Amino acid sequence: MTATHELQHVNTDKDLPEKWKGLGYHELNAMLNLYGEDGGIQFDADKAAARQYFLQHVNNNTVFFHNLEEKLTYLVENEYYEKETLDQYSDEFIKNLYDRAYSKKFRFPTFLGAFKFYTSYTLKTFDGQRYLERYEDRVVMVALHLARGDEKMAEHLVDEIIGGRFQPATPTFLNSGKKQRGELVSCFLLRIEDNMESIGRSINSALQLSKRGGGVAFALTNIREVGAPIKQIENQSSGVIPIMKLLEDAFSYANQLGARQGAGAVYLHAHHPDIYRFLDTKRENADEKIRIKTLSLGVVIPDITFELAKRNEDMYLFSPYDVERVYGIPFSDVDVSEKYYEMVDDARIKKSKINAREFFQTLAEIQFESGYPYVMFEDTVNRQNPIHGKIIMSNLCSEILQVSEPSTYNEDLTYAEVGKDISCNLGSMNIAKTMDSPDFALSIETAIRALTAVSVMSNIESVPSIANGNAATHAIGLGQMNLHGYLARERIFYGSEEGIDFTNIYFYTVLYHALRASNKLAMETGQAFSGFEKSKYASGEFFDKYIDQVWEPATERVKELFTNVHVPTQDDWRALKESVMAHGIFNQNLQAVPPTGSISYINHSTSSIHPIAAKVEIRKEGKLGRAYYPAPYMTNENLEYYQDAYEVGYEKIIDTYAAASQHVDQGLSLTLFFKDTATTRDINRAQIYAWRKGIKTLYYIRLRQLALEGTEMENCVSCML
Repeated sequence: MTATHELQHVNTDKDLPEKWKGLGYHELNAMLNLYGEDGGIQFDADKAAARQYFLQHVNNNTVFFHNLEEKLTYLVENEYYEKETLDQYSDEFIKNLYDRAYSKKFRFPTFLGAFKFYTSYTLKTFDGQRYLERYEDRVVMVALHLARGDEKMAEHLVDEIIGGRFQPATPTFLNSGKKQRGELVSCFLLRIEDNMESIGRSINSALQLSKRGGGVAFALTNIREVGAPIKQIENQSSGVIPIMKLLEDAFSYANQLGARQGAGAVYLHAHHPDIYRFLDTKRENADEKIRIKTLSLGVVIPDITFELAKRNEDMYLFSPYDVERVYGIPFSDVDVSEKYYEMVDDARIKKSKINAREFFQTLAEIQFESGYPYVMFEDTVNRQNPIHGKIIMSNLCSEILQVSEPSTYNEDLTYAEVGKDISCNLGSMNIAKTMDSPDFALSIETAIRALTAVSVMSNIESVPSIANGNAATHAIGLGQMNLHGYLARERIFYGSEEGIDFTNIYFYTVLYHALRASNKLAMETGQAFSGFEKSKYASGEFFDKYIDQVWEPATERVKELFTNVHVPTQDDWRALKESVMAHGIFNQNLQAVPPTGSISYINHSTSSIHPIAAKVEIRKEGKLGRAYYPAPYMTNENLEYYQDAYEVGYEKIIDTYAAASQHVDQGLSLTLFFKDTATTRDINRAQIYAWRKGIKTLYYIRLRQLALEGTEMENCVSCML
C-alpha cells in the first residue's frame, strides 16, 4: 500500500467557488442553512465543507505511515489493534482487502457524516490528539474481526459496508479489532426479582455492562410496592424508587473508557401499585428526593387497561408480593388481561384502584413534559411473539422484545440457578442502497452472518445470566434505515398508499432472506437456538400467513421498484418452511429496528424508518457548536417529498410502522411527533390508534419547539422550510 492510501482528499482552496474562498469547513457547513442567491438550498456548500474538513483538519492530524506493513506493525506493537484478529489471515489477503476497500473511492457525502466518524468512531492515539484510521481502515478491521478468518465473508463485509448497504451498530463499528475496547454488543435487558440478592446482583450488572458500552434495561415489575410486608412485617418495603436511584447512580459512574456514557432504562407494569410514584419521578417539579434525571422510563400496558379506559372504569393495581405468593410465579409472568378479574376477586391479593382514563391522562401529561415514558403494549407483543415464553419488557430504545427466564441466588449472591437474560447485537441496512444492491439476498445474508458473529464472539462472564442467554439464543436484531430518503428519491410521499405498500413488501422480502440465512447457519453448524422445538417456527405455524395468501406489491409503482428484486412467492415460503422445520434456525430472534442515531449520519441515511425531523437538521456537536445536516437525496427539485414528521402526522407514521411490524419478530423504535399546538388528548388518541393498529412499542414523544424570536436569521433553511 502506498502513501496515497493515507490521503483521502487532495483538493485545495483554489477548487472552491470565489464566493467561498477563505471559508473554513464550519462556515461552509453553515451555508447549508442559508438560501443561495438563486433562492435554493446550498447543498454544494456542505460538500465543500466535507472536503475542507479533510484539508484543514483530518489530513493535518492523521499519523502518517509509509506503507501498510509499517502501519499494522505499529498498531499491533503499541496495542491499538488485536494481533489475534490479523493472525487469522495471510499478509497477502490483508493487503488485498485494504486495496479492495480503498478502490471503492469512498467519500463522505456530508460534512456531519465525516465529522461524526472522526469524532466518535475512528481509532485515535491514546492521548486522543491524532487519528490512526481512515474510514476504509475502520471498515477493514470490522470485516476482518467479524469474518473470523473467513476470507470470502471478509470481502463481502467490506463490499456491504463501504457500499453503504450495511452499517454495524455503534459498539460493533467502534470496537471491532481494537485492543483497548468495550464489547461489540448494543444492548442488554435484565429481570430483577423480588429479593435483595437479585437487586444486589442487578446493581453490579448495571456497573459491569455499562462500563462495557451497552445500554441496559431492567424490569422492576416484580418488586413489591411501597408499604408491602417484608418477612410478614407490614409497611416495610420502600418500593421501586430507591432501586431506580441506585441504578441511576451506577450508570452515571460507569462508562466505556469515557467513549460512551452509561445509559439505562427501567420498565414497570401499569398495574403495579407504585405506577404513579414511578411516573412522578419524571415530572418537571418533582422533589429532588425522587426525581430521576438520566434514567429512561418505560411502562408495560396490557389490553385490559385500554378496555377499562374505554368503559371509563377503575383499574386495579395488584401487589406483586401477593400475586407471586398466590400464583407461584412472578407478577411479570402472569397474564394480567387473562387473570385480571380473577385477581380482583381474590381476597388474598392486596389491591388498590385508580381510574383508567385518569391513568392515561397522567401518562400523557408526563410524556408532554419529558417525552417519557416509553410504552410496551404487552399483549400485542406476546401475540406476535414466535418464541415459547413471555416477553415482559423492552430496552433502552424500545425495539428489543425477547423472552427471558429468572435467576435464583444463594445467600452469598452466587447463582443457585442461572436464568436467561437478554443481549442483542444490532446493525442496520440502508434501504435505498439495499434496493440498489446487485444481490439483495446476499446483502441480507451478509448482515445476518455479521450480527451472528458478534453473538458467537461475545461471552460476558461478569453477568452469567447474560452470557447464558446469548449462548442459548444467538439473538440478533437486523434493523433498517433511510426509508424516507429512499421514498423521496423515488418521488413517493411518506405515508402514502405507495409508501406503505413499499414498506410492507420490503420488510416481507427482508424477513424471508433473514430466515433463510439463519436456516443456512443452522444447517452449517448443526445447531438451532435453544428451545426451537417449542417455537412457532418448529411447528410451522409461523409460516402459515405467508403460505395461505399471496404477498405482492399492490401498486404499479412498487411493482416497478421491485423489478430487480425477487419478491418471495408462496412456493418459496413452502420450501423455507420445510427446511426450517427440518433443520431449525440458528438465531432465536432476527430483526429489530432501532432509532439509528450516529450511524445514520456516517451512512447518510434518514433515521430508522421515521420521516425526517427537518429538511435541514440542526445538531449541537460539542465544541464545534451547531452543525447542519441535509436530508439524504434531497435536492432543490424534490423538496415536496420531504415533509417532516410534524407535517406528516402520527397516523401516517403509525400506518407505516404497522406495515413493517407484521414482518418483524421483535420491535421497531417508534417516536411520535406532535406540533406545538398538541394537547394531552392528542397524545392519548395517538396511543390508542397505535394500539389498535398492532404497534408493539412506542419510544419518545416529541413536541415541536418553535425557535425563539430573533434567534434565527430570516432566510435560514431550517426555520423557513
